[in-house]
Amino acid sequence: MRALSYFFSEAAESLWRSRRAAALSMLTIAAGLFVLGFFLMVNANIERLVGRWTDAAELAIYLRDDAPQEQVNLVSELLTKSGLASSVQYFSKDDAKKEFARDFPDLAAAAASLDRNPFPASFAVRLNRQAQSTPGAVENLSTTLTGIAGVADVRYDKTWISRLNSTIRAIRGVGLVIVLLMALASAMTVASVVRLAALARRHEIEIMQLVGAPFAYIRGPFIAEGIIQGGIGAVIAVAFLLATFAAIRVRYGSVLADAVGLTGVAFVPSQLLLLLVVGGMALGCVGGLIVARSVR
Repeated sequence: MRALSYFFSEAAESLWRSRRAAALSMLTIAAGLFVLGFFLMVNANIERLVGRWTDAAELAIYLRDDAPQEQVNLVSELLTKSGLASSVQYFSKDDAKKEFARDFPDLAAAAASLDRNPFPASFAVRLNRQAQSTPGAVENLSTTLTGIAGVADVRYDKTWISRLNSTIRAIRGVGLVIVLLMALASAMTVASVVRLAALARRHEIEIMQLVGAPFAYIRGPFIAEGIIQGGIGAVIAVAFLLATFAAIRVRYGSVLADAVGLTGVAFVPSQLLLLLVVGGMALGCVGGLIVARSVR
C-alpha cells in the first residue's frame, strides 16, 4: 500500500511539472475514447432501428392491371397455404388509391385529377416468426410468385434490410480500424509524455540505482503516471459523450422519432462506460509500461 502511495504521488508531481504535455496526452486519449463511445452509441441505435424494421418486414406483391381473377386467386392461395404469413391483405386499385391519399394528403388532389388510376392492385403480407427465421423460404415463395404471369413485381423488405446490414458491417470495419489507430496514437502520446518525465528525472533515477533501490520503485511511478493520464482522459471522454448524447436527444430526438421510428435515442450502457474508463487506464498503463521497461 505504501508503495502504491509512493508511485501515484510521484506520478502526480511529475504530471504537474509537465502539465502542458500531460494535458495534450489526456486530450488525445479523450478524443480516441470519445470516438469509440460515440461509435458504440450510434451502433446500438442502428441495431435497434434495423431490429424494428426486420420485425416489421413485409412482402408486397403487385399485380398487373390485366391480371385475370384466376391468377389473383392463385396468388392468394399460395400466400395463405405457404405457412409464412401472419396476415394477408388484398388492395384493389381503388383501395391503393385511397391508401395513397391517406398517407400523402398533400398529393391526394393531384392523384385524383389523373385520367386513370396508376396504382396497381396488390397483396400486403405480414410475415410470421417462421418466415423471419427462415428467409430462404420467403425467397422461394417470392420466386414462385414472380413466375405467375399476372404478377408485375414482388418486393421483400428484408432484401434491402440485408443490404443495409452489409453496409453497416463495412462501416463498422472502417470504424474499428480508426479506433485502433487512435488507441495506438494515444498509447504513443502517453509514452512520449512519460519519457519526457523520465528524462527530467534521469539524475534522480541514477541516484536511486546507485543506492540499490528496487526496480519496482524506479519504474512504478512511470506506470502510475500513464494510468492517471489514461483515467483522466477517459473521464473527459465520458463527460463529452454524456453532453453530446443530451444535446442530440434534445435537438434531434423528435426528428429521429418521426423519420425512422425510434422512440428515443439510446445511450451506451453504464457497463460500457466503465469499460471505457478501464480501457483508458489500460492505454495509459501500456504507454507508461513502454517507458518503464526502457529504464535500466
